Amino acid sequence: MTLALVSRPDGTALVAEEVTLPALAPGELRVRVTAASIDPVDVLLAAGPARAIFGLTGTVGLGMSLTGVVTETADTAFAAGDPVAALHPDFAAPVRAHATETVLPASAAARLPNGLDPVAAASLPVNALTATELVDGLGPADGRSVLVTGAAGGVRGYAVALAAHAGWTVTGLARETDRAFVLRAGARGLVTQVPGPSFDAVVDAAVLHLAGLPALRDGGAVAGVPSASPASPERDISISISSVRPDGARLAGLLDLAASGVLELRIAGRVPLADAAVAYDKVAGGGQRGRWLLVP
Repeated sequence: MTLALVSRPDGTALVAEEVTLPALAPGELRVRVTAASIDPVDVLLAAGPARAIFGLTGTVGLGMSLTGVVTETADTAFAAGDPVAALHPDFAAPVRAHATETVLPASAAARLPNGLDPVAAASLPVNALTATELVDGLGPADGRSVLVTGAAGGVRGYAVALAAHAGWTVTGLARETDRAFVLRAGARGLVTQVPGPSFDAVVDAAVLHLAGLPALRDGGAVAGVPSASPASPERDISISISSVRPDGARLAGLLDLAASGVLELRIAGRVPLADAAVAYDKVAGGGQRGRWLLVP
């Protein structure tokens, strides 16, 4: 039995249950969780609104991003004792990242590099993988400029760093109080309002939709996340929508960038798994800088 946070179909309260983990299938890992991040989607699942989006009807586990130690493998390249980070991909699984132990596909995991804090690294998988999808969706930098909306957020901060690392000239759209972080991440400048048509591309993980298009030159590109009301193309602007997906090889590269200092791991706070409701409330309230982590 493992202690896991779950979402039930008959209520909105965060629930902790003793759950039996399934037996390993070929290509899967059993992982003892070191830490797990609380992301906005976790709050929406726990409260209920996101259940319909993902077609969930029964009791399901919570949590996407985690770090941990492999305790058992079934036909994988990992071994018991390996420290890993992973994105748990199955929204319908009975146990996910917010648990003392979980089961996940080896293809969604990567070994932690030496020197990377195994607790803080739990803040990275879902946010950095999403940011990578967005930046890659714009194509090669080729000397182009990009505006990252909400540049101080969890995904967007990584988008700033990854775009700058890839050779883009990056400007962050954020509050003046976030200037130090946005510039430290790799932006050349910061704006506090959407400017006129002066950028070749926009990374719109802040979901501004039409409000972000005035920043683009004709023929520019927008990379965004799924939404109920995406922007419509205009002025030959191309729009790509990306969803995060598990990718162990790509995650390994992102962990290496964090270990080398290219990506900054930002932690808002750490709480025991038993006190998860405190951190869930913090995330639900918004305005956090960095991720709250659950430590079993």
